[in-house]
Amino acid sequence: MKREGAALLFPLFLVLLAAAVALPILSVLFVVSPSQVIAAFGPAHVREAVRTSFLASFTATATATVLGVPAGYAIARAGASIRMAALFVLALPLAFPPVASGVILLSFLRATPVPETLLGVATAEFFVSGSFVAIAAAAAFSVLDPIHADAARTLGAGEWRIFFRVALPAAAGNIGAGIAFAWLRAIGEYGATSIVAYHPSSLPVQLYVTLSASGVREALALCYGFVVLAAVVLALQWILRRSMVQ
Repeated sequence: MKREGAALLFPLFLVLLAAAVALPILSVLFVVSPSQVIAAFGPAHVREAVRTSFLASFTATATATVLGVPAGYAIARAGASIRMAALFVLALPLAFPPVASGVILLSFLRATPVPETLLGVATAEFFVSGSFVAIAAAAAFSVLDPIHADAARTLGAGEWRIFFRVALPAAAGNIGAGIAFAWLRAIGEYGATSIVAYHPSSLPVQLYVTLSASGVREALALCYGFVVLAAVVLALQWILRRSMVQ
């Protein structure tokens, strides 16, 4: 009986954690109506903020993918000391407060034309989210059975061919999840972006402006959009990952 009682505690912890996360999110869906959401995204400056966010976040995530996937492969194949050093460096921006990341970037870029441009938005988003892809790729490549790559080498395959034809397809599901999280992190970034490039305004910056000017109700309507966007992206990456595993 004691064991059965103890076993029931674990699902209880899951329920409590899920409730703590889900209830505030669900409250947004019930407090704000779809018509209010449509109205909130109607003004031209909000649509421009959406455009800026999508362009910048796609640019940041594409750059992170092009650099991060091969970098993750290199990390997975490196020795323990190099692997730990590389992961330490890549994890640093993820541990910084977003405002600190913005100040660091602004100091580094202030002599360039990057601040207060679309490129500045993309650069800030890349800095705070780009490491997700490399870290996820390194973890995905690390758990692959090396026997397949070794077999390909014995058949004369080069390293690039092994990477693209053997390792990448096997690790694609977990790498895709890392790319999805990196994009969500990028499009939702406010702190660093607001310092490096307050203009053109991204959607998180516009959310703060709306909160300051119009109050919580109007800002919640924009938050509704983030909730739906996050849910759709996470659902798609889960479906894609399941299909790759099967």
